[in-house]
Amino acid sequence: MSMRRRGRFSVERIAQCGLLTAMMLVLGFIESLLPVAAGVPGIKLGLSNGVLLFALYMMDAPTAFVLMLLKVLLSGLLFGGVSAMMYAMAGGVCSMLGMILLKRLNFNLLVVSMVGAVLHNLGQVVLAMIILETDQLFFYMAVLLFVGLACGAVTGVAAKATIGHMKKINRKK
Repeated sequence: MSMRRRGRFSVERIAQCGLLTAMMLVLGFIESLLPVAAGVPGIKLGLSNGVLLFALYMMDAPTAFVLMLLKVLLSGLLFGGVSAMMYAMAGGVCSMLGMILLKRLNFNLLVVSMVGAVLHNLGQVVLAMIILETDQLFFYMAVLLFVGLACGAVTGVAAKATIGHMKKINRKK
């Protein structure tokens, strides 16, 4: 079995995944430097979600899921720690499963992105409620719901534009 064959494990595909993983890590680092909502914990733009959307729409669902796992693991090791990895994993799994389902049901990319952002927040809050053994965090979900919809819309618009440009480039080949 040659590494150069076309398909899921081709050299080109592995290189693309490496670049997308690096892009997510850089975007995650940049995002950590931006004061999106100072004083409100857990609010981020979700820039790396745009890369996952790109992978979901331009590659396939299993690849996008693996990229999410790589991003959680590597960013946790580089920037966060075990606790951050747990919360990122809970949010990432919920988000990816929801986005994969909505894409298969032919929802608009913008809707997929917004729901993905909300599900990411939901996954993290539910995990925190379990760990802290409190339901008081449920009220915080109202804030995160609104912010998730807004940030998911921004990320979705950016991903849609990028995917549109990439499709034009691919047609010209």
